[in-house]
Amino acid sequence: MRVLITGGAGFLGSHLCDRLIEQGHEVICLDNFFTGRKANIQHLVGNPRFELVRHDVIEPFKFEVDRIYNLACPASPPHYQYNPIKTMKTSVLGAINCLGLAKRVKARVFQASTSEVYGDPVIHPQVESYWGNVNPIGLRSCYDEGKRCAETLFFDYYRENGVDIRVIRIFNTYGPRMLADDGRVVSNFIVQAIQGRDLTIYGDGSQTRSFCYVDDLIAGFMGFMEQEKIVGPMNLGNPGEFTMLQLAEVILKKVGGKSKISYMPLPSDDPKQRQPDISLAKQTMGWEPKVQLEAGIEKTIEYFKKALSGT
Repeated sequence: MRVLITGGAGFLGSHLCDRLIEQGHEVICLDNFFTGRKANIQHLVGNPRFELVRHDVIEPFKFEVDRIYNLACPASPPHYQYNPIKTMKTSVLGAINCLGLAKRVKARVFQASTSEVYGDPVIHPQVESYWGNVNPIGLRSCYDEGKRCAETLFFDYYRENGVDIRVIRIFNTYGPRMLADDGRVVSNFIVQAIQGRDLTIYGDGSQTRSFCYVDDLIAGFMGFMEQEKIVGPMNLGNPGEFTMLQLAEVILKKVGGKSKISYMPLPSDDPKQRQPDISLAKQTMGWEPKVQLEAGIEKTIEYFKKALSGT
């Protein structure tokens, strides 16, 4: 098949490019390189089944493709809050442009949505039927509400125009090719520990997250795209729940050194709990994460050690 991946040079997108190329598909990687990096897909350049296109999803685009994965959007708070209006445009106009293309060429289109649609949840763990508890005017709203609006558009195109959609809600994911400065907790802790700095915990460290290794998530993407049972939304993530303090201790143990833990005030609208209910993914396609946290953290530490040293 011919596959278009928007945000294809990003953390998740580049891993998806790799897997699809390995399976023999033709891949068009579209990225404006705001958070994507050429280094992530440099090894694919020159492959006759890989095409790199520099383009912003808020502007229309035309390709003849069978599948569209819409992954284009900065996903970490420092990056999506850097230009919140552009973040909202990326989610909303990007969705419209992907859906318009899918409608014209009769392609199946995949939306990489997020657990942030649940906001600061009052139901735990989060199930797909939960509507969420989101602040529509907060600092995180450009991302949360942008993704919620994109889901609305996907389901309206599905109901009104018969567009073949798939909608995934991604929970915290980590692994090689994360940006060192993306502000997410795994990369923050690992980089701080490698550099011998104190690990910064916001709040008292009791807030929880669930961490899915990137290889598991990409397998879920591809399995969900090709299954015919449901269109979503479907949670994808690791249901193992860890406090920020537990994560910090795992990373300190793996990296070694003399780093300690320091505490800072909790940012605005930071969720206290985040854990996916993945019953639907298990029932629909037999998917569940295989990589345990400590094993995934080791691989990620190895990547960051090389990246930070320039090797």
